[in-house]
Amino acid sequence: MKKLILLAAVCALLPPLAAQAQTPVTAAQDQQALLKSGGPLQVANKTMVYNFWREVFVAGDMTKLDGYMAEGYIQHNPLVANGREPFRAFFSRINPTPKPVQPIIADLVNIMADRDNVVLAFRRELPNPREPGKTYTTTWFDMFRIEGGKLAEHWDYGTLPPAAPAAAR
Repeated sequence: MKKLILLAAVCALLPPLAAQAQTPVTAAQDQQALLKSGGPLQVANKTMVYNFWREVFVAGDMTKLDGYMAEGYIQHNPLVANGREPFRAFFSRINPTPKPVQPIIADLVNIMADRDNVVLAFRRELPNPREPGKTYTTTWFDMFRIEGGKLAEHWDYGTLPPAAPAAAR
């Protein structure tokens, strides 16, 4: 009990967490260097995911999808169904007109590979709910499993949006 009282007293003397400075998340300065680390399999897998992200996901060029994604692609994001064709349909609605491919991925913090898995880490800037009008940075992760040289499975922090109010349905 004495330890609990002492811990409470120490916590009361500390500044609130909101007052402590956060180290902002920053994007990688040299994305090409990120692609070069690891053995030949890791380099190939990272390069494939990196190019998929730039050419298909960001630029929206669904004509290149077959070269990157397995037909039986498994999707763990609750907003997109499994399979290459459901992916194509979903992202074609979001991005109906392809854009030019950019040489880098905006806000990419790191790209890591281990065996057949590749993880992209991104910087995200969000509204600060504790300080209206201000923002804070955090991270977002996408992970892919590669099989036979193509994307076979994907994980991210995809969440379902709140249900529409009954009157709007």
